[in-house]
Amino acid sequence: MSSKPLELIVATKNRKKLEEIRELLSSLDIRVTSLADYPDSPVIVEDGKNFVQNAVKKAATIALWTGKLVLGEDSGLQVSALGNRPGVYSARYSGPQADDASNNRKLLRELKGVPLKKRQARYCCAVALADAKGLIGVAQGTCRGLIGTRSRGHAGFGYDPLFVIEKYAKTFAELGLEVKHRMSHRYRALKKARQILLKYISSL
Repeated sequence: MSSKPLELIVATKNRKKLEEIRELLSSLDIRVTSLADYPDSPVIVEDGKNFVQNAVKKAATIALWTGKLVLGEDSGLQVSALGNRPGVYSARYSGPQADDASNNRKLLRELKGVPLKKRQARYCCAVALADAKGLIGVAQGTCRGLIGTRSRGHAGFGYDPLFVIEKYAKTFAELGLEVKHRMSHRYRALKKARQILLKYISSL
C-alpha cells in the first residue's frame, strides 16, 4: 500500500452533510472527496423504499463509474404521529423545490395541535461502502427525540431546529455540532462504518 492516503468519495453534493462526514471520519488516514469533485458523475435517482436501498444505490453507482472506494449515505426523519413520514422523502418533503425552511414549516403544519409528548421522532441514517468489486458493507444508526413546536437554534441543518433531545430539552440546532456529533444518527452509523473502513484498509 502506498503512503498516499486512500481516497474515499462521499456520494453527495450536500456540503453540510459532507462536512459532518469529514469531521466524523477525521481520525482515519483517508482523503475524503465528494461528487463536487466529479461534476460529470451520473445522476442518482433516490427511488429506494428505505434508507439502506438509497445508500447502497449511491455507493454502487459511483463506485462502478469511478472504480474507487465510495461511501453512500441516506438519512431522514421519521415521525410516529405521521406514520413515520417524511422518511425517505425528508429532503424533498415540501416539494421538488424544497429547502430546509419549507420542510420545517410543512412539518410544523402537519403536527399542529399534536401535544409535545405525542411528537416522538427519530433520525435514521444508513451508510453503504462499495468499491469497483462490489458492496463492502452497510451500517445504520438512529437517534430519538421529539419534534418541537417552533424552530430553535442555528447550528446543523435539515430538521435540526425542530429535533428536541429530551435529555437536554434543546434542539440539535441549539446544542451545536460538538454535542450532535457525539450522539446523532449519522455519528452512530459512521462509527460502525469506520470499523468496516479500517478492516478494508488493512486488507489492501
